[in-house]
Amino acid sequence: MTGKFITFEGGDGAGKSTQIRRLAAALVATGRKVRQTREPGGTPGAEAVRHLILSGRAKTMGPDGEAVLFAAARADHVEKVIRPALERQEWVLCDRFADSTRVYQGAGGGADDKLLRALERVAVGESRPDLTLILDVPAAVGLERARGRQAEEATAAADRFEAEELSLQEKRRQAFLDIARREPDRCFVIDASQSEDAVAHAVWKAVSTRLFGEATA
Repeated sequence: MTGKFITFEGGDGAGKSTQIRRLAAALVATGRKVRQTREPGGTPGAEAVRHLILSGRAKTMGPDGEAVLFAAARADHVEKVIRPALERQEWVLCDRFADSTRVYQGAGGGADDKLLRALERVAVGESRPDLTLILDVPAAVGLERARGRQAEEATAAADRFEAEELSLQEKRRQAFLDIARREPDRCFVIDASQSEDAVAHAVWKAVSTRLFGEATA
């Protein structure tokens, strides 16, 4: 068995973390080794960057500055976690990756496109996803789910991006869909407004069809 790199993308409240856990369990049941990780994060340095950005303290740097921070965290993550895991033939499941920078700092933030492409080349290199699953949900639904999660977790608070207005959230949703249209060989869009079980089934079908070479029920 060879390692594969799968990224999960989509707006806030799309259910990425839940579906990563479910896919990891399904893959482990087939005998595959799985590494779950997230961005920004995955290493101590990258987690520090995550806290800085999501707290809103980096907002004054503007979208270009934030993109540089994300790229630094991503380069560390790729070098220390993602690439070594793939070399060990593990399946890496990552909650957000370079597409989120394209969407949040690029399409939704106005960062310079040439800068984003250059940062991505440096930070990602050859370690590009074999498959990107875009969990698509209307922005209003996603935000309602995110607020429900915050209500359930007494210590949870909306992060910098979850707190932004609905129209911007919907713009980001469309940007993810645009990426999927431009890169259909890598990306697969899943209707995440369905039940958790239905989404998990769609995720497994996409993974088995694209990466196993067969449709598995």
